[in-house]
Amino acid sequence: MIENDEFYLPIRVYIEDTDAGGIVFYANYLKYFERARTEFIRSLGFELRACMAENVNFVVHSIDLKYLRSAKLDEVVNVSARVEKKGRAFMLFHQQVVNNLGEVIVEGHVKVACIHFDTAKPRTLPVELSNKL
Repeated sequence: MIENDEFYLPIRVYIEDTDAGGIVFYANYLKYFERARTEFIRSLGFELRACMAENVNFVVHSIDLKYLRSAKLDEVVNVSARVEKKGRAFMLFHQQVVNNLGEVIVEGHVKVACIHFDTAKPRTLPVELSNKL
């Protein structure tokens, strides 16, 4: 769901996401961020498989995260993705995981580079995608 240029994806925390204490294992927040970015791009009409067929791929360049609270087993959290900055060959996403009380659990910035699928060399963002961002 997109609201005010920000995409939201609800995700339930399953046992596979948690450590022995029922708290989300820190690395799994990266998976939540990835899902939200992927679904955001899909909501704009760009499926990753189709992009790859057109020699376009997206890779994470860098990440800056802050862990503020913990999500727990069976909670439903909302994961957001918003493009904060767009360059010729990259998108800088601001992302958050928010609990049902509206508290930010994790937030950060993820820089995603656009590359040629076959050579892994940088390339410009597809014009159609750039225009929708």
